[in-house]
Amino acid sequence: MSSNDAKIGIVAGAGPYAGLDLTQKILQQTEARKDQDYLPTISISTPSQIADRTHFLLGQTTNNPAHAIFQNLTDLAELGATVAGIPCNTAHAPAIRDVFLEKLKESGMQLKLLDMISETINFLKEVCPDVKTVGVLSTIGTWKAGFYPKLLSAAGYDIKLLEESEQQHLHDMALFHPEFGIKVQANPVSSEARNVLLNGVRQLQRQGVQAIVLGCTEIPLGLPEAKLGATYLIDPGLILARALIREFCPEKLLPWSWDT
Repeated sequence: MSSNDAKIGIVAGAGPYAGLDLTQKILQQTEARKDQDYLPTISISTPSQIADRTHFLLGQTTNNPAHAIFQNLTDLAELGATVAGIPCNTAHAPAIRDVFLEKLKESGMQLKLLDMISETINFLKEVCPDVKTVGVLSTIGTWKAGFYPKLLSAAGYDIKLLEESEQQHLHDMALFHPEFGIKVQANPVSSEARNVLLNGVRQLQRQGVQAIVLGCTEIPLGLPEAKLGATYLIDPGLILARALIREFCPEKLLPWSWDT
């Protein structure tokens, strides 16, 4: 495959709105003045094949979504992707991530898979050097997996989380409510879902956080602001979009701005 055939790849079905959002953010973060200036990108969305990440982490299914994610990565590589990302925080829990990374290693596939969580922590260090106390909003699966607190703590941050019941409420009402949750109504996000998210932000602000990682890639759909009050809202999907451009064609990456 020639370099002219190379593409950015996106595993887009976990969940579908997050995959669509990442594609849009890649466009928004690319230096371009006409159609032809944008980067070649392929997105594979097979949500019916990727088991619910939280259900797996909570033991409600034995079907590890890692296997379907790996198949998506294989398909992306066969279609010409040389670098790829997975816009799903919960899929980066070790019980899932370690499996698809091992399968990727065994395959010998020439595909660079970026780690959205590591990229997010690096972003915090580089762009928010004064931040010391960080909160996390997420799915209950990510909350229970605990990888954000572990990795952020290792990077020197003081971590604040919602109580389990509060996090479960945010998960159930803002994300998965069958009538107004973001999983079923994302454009526009309902006022009910946004209010639940705003309440989560306020609960963390009362704990003194300076920044909040929006640790489910669909939460930024309901909290698109870069800051609320004095608190930075850190969007891993946006960070992943920029990282994919950086790895694929760095000269096309727009300068960072909090107004982005």
